[in-house]
Amino acid sequence: MTNETNPSTRDYGFLMFLTLLNVMNFVDRQLLESFANWIVPDLGLTNTQFGWLTGMAFIVFYSIAGLFMGILVDRVNRTRLIAAGPGLWSVLTAISGMARGFVSLLIPRMFIGVGESIMTPAAMSLLADRFPSKYLGFASGAYYMGVPVGVALSLFVVAYLEPVLGWRGCFYALGALGIVLAIVMLFMRETPRRHELEAAIEANKPSSREILSTLVGTLRRSPALAMTIGGGVAFHFVLGAATFEQLWFVQERGFDRSEIAATTAWLSFFGGILGNLFGGVGGDAFLKRTGLGRPMFLFWIMLVLTPAGLVYRLIDPTSVFFMVGIFLGYFQLGCFYGPTFATVQELVPPQIRGTVVAFYILSLNFVGLGIGVTGGGMVIDWMANNGVAEPYTWTLVAFTVLTAFAIPLFYLAGRRFERDRAALYSTMEAEATAS
Repeated sequence: MTNETNPSTRDYGFLMFLTLLNVMNFVDRQLLESFANWIVPDLGLTNTQFGWLTGMAFIVFYSIAGLFMGILVDRVNRTRLIAAGPGLWSVLTAISGMARGFVSLLIPRMFIGVGESIMTPAAMSLLADRFPSKYLGFASGAYYMGVPVGVALSLFVVAYLEPVLGWRGCFYALGALGIVLAIVMLFMRETPRRHELEAAIEANKPSSREILSTLVGTLRRSPALAMTIGGGVAFHFVLGAATFEQLWFVQERGFDRSEIAATTAWLSFFGGILGNLFGGVGGDAFLKRTGLGRPMFLFWIMLVLTPAGLVYRLIDPTSVFFMVGIFLGYFQLGCFYGPTFATVQELVPPQIRGTVVAFYILSLNFVGLGIGVTGGGMVIDWMANNGVAEPYTWTLVAFTVLTAFAIPLFYLAGRRFERDRAALYSTMEAEATAS
């Protein structure tokens, strides 16, 4: 399959399997958050400790390892590399089910981050070689449907399997399933690396130093790329703080822990899927009609939906608008991934695609989620210790406000997109001609 032709049935089938793996990726990543109302009291964790487990303990290893995985993606067999990811994180998820305290959960959690760091840089690189530019937003959005579906599935596990297996048994079962999927991926063929201007690149693969040098140069030359990354980081502030949502629902909004897990599972499932479809297809259509770039599409979505994200934190939880607010939050999350990952890939040279995606993921997680999750836990404990009423509520409100910084960044990135893309293609053509 080349970038000049339409995707085949096999390409769509491959996309579906990558999406399935990404679903499992986010199920495993979300398990601690989804089981918060069981794990926190069972292991006697503070909000700060829980924030470290879901934040920095995971994010540091995930993000730093991801940057190296991005370099590997540009140099080795990507399907085999992907197979190693779910294999590693699934074994460690099963081990996490044996935890008896903070430390025994901390250690496997750190190395789960290493396993999960492989998935997206390799998958995005593969999809960019199978799908032409006009379908790339759709492909990225479909792949990232794994986020809301994975989140929803983890909550379904809480609601419907926890009463049968207990939280530890759920960890064991999901670990076993992930190992099976890893074995299937191991036997899939690598996709040929192709691009309109990539023939010369294939004959002379760049070194790691050259890849990093090209990365730095690309960021300097493309304000649209830098602002898209910055907007994504800001968007992840509230996503990090949302780690504490299940605790917030129970402790400050009075929901039963199993019932709210089931409710949010359904809202995440439908809201996230609709958001991913709208973000992927809508972003592609918006770019085609306006030429302003997919980040401008996200600007309008965030401009409309961010106020709703503030209001629903403060209204009566028995109101229908409270549930609408949860739904819109998952919808907005779904809209995010397809447009931003498609934009990032379109603004960089093909030989560093995996590296840039990995750098983007590092930025999202290390800075955005790191501040949101770890900082959120510390703020909640500080407020609680100082007698502030509803510390979960006010922490979530504060981080929603911080996330609004993404709105002007996406606006500016969208305005600049076409100019930066044209400059990149001109540079690539000149390099191909010279070689």
